[in-house]
Amino acid sequence: MITVFVLVVLIFVFVVIDFSQNSDEFTDHGATIEQVVTVYYGNYIPEIVRLVTPVAVFIACLLVTGQMADRLEIVALKAAGVSLYRLLIPYMLFGIVVLGIISYLDGFVVPKSNAKRMAFEHKYLNKSSQRIDKSVIFRQESKNNIMMINYFDPKEKVAYRVRFFKFKDDQVVEILDLIRMQWQEKKNDWLMVNGDRRVYHDKGYTSSHFNRRDTTINIYPQDLARSTTDVYQMTYPEIITYIKTLERSGAGDIDLPRVQFYNKLTYPFSIIVVILIGLSIAAERRRGGRGVHIAYGLTFSFIYLVFMKLMEPFGAKGEITPLLAAITPHLFFFIIGVVLFINAKK
Repeated sequence: MITVFVLVVLIFVFVVIDFSQNSDEFTDHGATIEQVVTVYYGNYIPEIVRLVTPVAVFIACLLVTGQMADRLEIVALKAAGVSLYRLLIPYMLFGIVVLGIISYLDGFVVPKSNAKRMAFEHKYLNKSSQRIDKSVIFRQESKNNIMMINYFDPKEKVAYRVRFFKFKDDQVVEILDLIRMQWQEKKNDWLMVNGDRRVYHDKGYTSSHFNRRDTTINIYPQDLARSTTDVYQMTYPEIITYIKTLERSGAGDIDLPRVQFYNKLTYPFSIIVVILIGLSIAAERRRGGRGVHIAYGLTFSFIYLVFMKLMEPFGAKGEITPLLAAITPHLFFFIIGVVLFINAKK
């Protein structure tokens, strides 16, 4: 119950701060109170829950354990032969349950709500995700086919000045130039407009022209309109497919979605880390009571989150592997937790 209470308080504080920062923009861009509450915050709260749950668990762990220490209940348990190792078991069982819940939310619920929230932000807050591919986009459509796009409009799903190169034995055997290429939702394929095709042979080349042609290729709009927040709007299976598609198509900057994906997978394990550290810190009586425990919780959580954010760019730029960038903060603080727990009075 304490965890839920702390979680509700943190969500309330988060919403109040966010609303105070964005209230003017909501009004200026014509968003109604109903839209702000139901569409924006209704879809923002799942993300907030994901973010602050480890903080809530940590503070709750500090408060509960600290209260037990102040009442000498831990001393009584130790006198009865119950060590901190045994006391850790119910804490960890609780942590595993919360970990499973957060993993499910992050993998299948939060992405859908994030997509709706980000669409609202784009419309009413002038916030848009930074595009990764802006112009002169290259993709490998198949083993022997490379596509070059001068510009892609993600909103209209239109590619302008498109060129396909077909290779055979390291030689260009065919070039197809298009004025534009439009994605057709109903047909789930591309409409090629004003195409000029040149087929090369020993004596030169032959050319042909067409005005419109439907075609199916292994490139989709989501493979071209990439942004820095794509992963946060996808479920786990969708992210795996997305990354595999980028790898197959020869896209650049793949380490960014990889490290974001690994961060999503490993983030719930921070709950186990904070429980281990929280129990170690609060198991001994300290002056200051609950205020000191809350200060410990907020300070440590801030440092933890900052460390995770600092590691992400290293993985995204390829200076370290994306997996290592994702697990390093959790592994580092887990080791700290183990050391603190070992040194705690048993």
